[in-house]
Order: sequence, then C-alpha cells, then structure tokens
Amino acid sequence: MAIFRTALLLLVLTGILVGVGMLIGGTYGMFFGLVLAFAINFVTYWWSDKIVLKIYRAKPSENKKLNSIVERLAKDANIPKPSVYVIPTQVPNAFATGRDPKHAAVAATEGLLNVLNDDEIAGVLAHELGHVKNRDTLIATMAATIAGAVSFLARIAWWGSFGSRDRSSPLLLPLLIFAPFGAMLVQLAISRSREFGADYTGAQISKNPLALASALDKISSFSRNHKMSGSPSTAHLWIVNPFSSGAFMKMFSTHPPVEERIKRLKAIKIK
Repeated sequence: MAIFRTALLLLVLTGILVGVGMLIGGTYGMFFGLVLAFAINFVTYWWSDKIVLKIYRAKPSENKKLNSIVERLAKDANIPKPSVYVIPTQVPNAFATGRDPKHAAVAATEGLLNVLNDDEIAGVLAHELGHVKNRDTLIATMAATIAGAVSFLARIAWWGSFGSRDRSSPLLLPLLIFAPFGAMLVQLAISRSREFGADYTGAQISKNPLALASALDKISSFSRNHKMSGSPSTAHLWIVNPFSSGAFMKMFSTHPPVEERIKRLKAIKIK
C-alpha cells in the first residue's frame, strides 16, 4: 500500500509539472517540466527528510532524557533507534521523517520538552515511532517537498506575470488556481487515517494511550494561541497542525479532529 501511495504522489507531481510546463512553453516547456519532475522525484526520495529538518533548523539532540526515551520506545517497537533532533521553538510539537525505519529521524520542539510531562512526551514520541513502524514517513516527507515545489511554481507564475505585456493571457489564472490546489491535493493524498493508525500504534508502544490523549489536548490548546513559523506545506508532518487554519481550510485538513483522536485513544485497550 505504501508503495502504491508513493507512486501515486510521484505521478501527481509529474502531471502537475508537465502541465504547467506545457502552459508556459508549449512542447519545450512540457519537456522541461518532465525533466524537472524526474529531478525533484529523485531528490525527494533521497533527501526530502534532510530538507525538512533544515527548514526547521533542527539540530541533533543532546538532551539525555529525550534520547533515552526514544531509545527505550524504539526497542519496545522493535525498530532501529532513529536519529533524534531538537527544533528551536517554544511551540510544543513533533514529527518523524525518513525513507524507511533504518533511515528515520524524530524531531521534537523545545516547547514539547518544556510544556509536557515525561509520560506525555513518551506518548508523543511513541506516536512518531508509530509512523516510522507503519512506514508513513517516506510518503509524508515526500508530500511536504512536493507540495512546497508546486506552491513555489505558483509564486513564480504570479511574480512573472507582472513583467508580462499580456496580463490577460489565459495562462495566469489556471496557474494561480491550479498550482496551489494541486499542492493541497497532494497533501490530501496522505490519508487522515494514518494519524489514527499512528495514534493506535503509539499507544501500543508506550502502553499509555491516556498520556498521548493528554499530550494532544495540550499541544492543540497551545497551538491555537501560538502559531509556528514555517511552511504550511509541511503541516501534515506534525502530530498536530501548528499553523493557523480557518473553517474553510479545516475542511481540507490532513489531520482528523483532535477531539476524535482523543476519543479513540481513550477507548483503546492495551494488550
């Protein structure tokens, strides 16, 4: 299933870039879009995790407690211990990345360590290791990079239009509408069920679903009043969406409602 979703995302990206290239430059533009798509596909597979970590200035963790918790949970999950990073922001949150469990990384914000207690921190990290164990990380990280690339194309088209003599060209409107929504659709290709799956797997790993439920409530409450700086194209990576979103955007959210996640966590019976 993971292979199918990955292939589908690559196909969507290729189609968007080739289509945009054709609108801009006809046959030559279409060829350029195809070449660019192959280049981005290659880069996103091998280095998308490093790109995302770089965006948030993540540094290898020197926090002994954090490293110890991840090591213990990885052992309980029967997966290799991922690299551990800390992100310099006081907004509590976390994400996992990497193309497979052998090349995975977990990143936690400084705020996560300051706002949550030890059991809640373990619950959040177990959720992220759930993504690693369920092999969600490749598809999620690639989607972040792909959505960012598509949004970048929209910005290029917008600013390029100001230097064009023919602003009434039918090219501009499709680019400005289709590219951002294409990026949104790429993110929506990440099924919201993966968050429920990681919640369940994380609860089994930590053996404490109530701690994860409490952590989600605290992170969600904090995020409503303290927005994180970063790229909205990476929203689906985080355990809770750290960016502002209106009622309309919630309809297209890559995260299920926190209230529903908490309800399901409270119903989980640990084996």
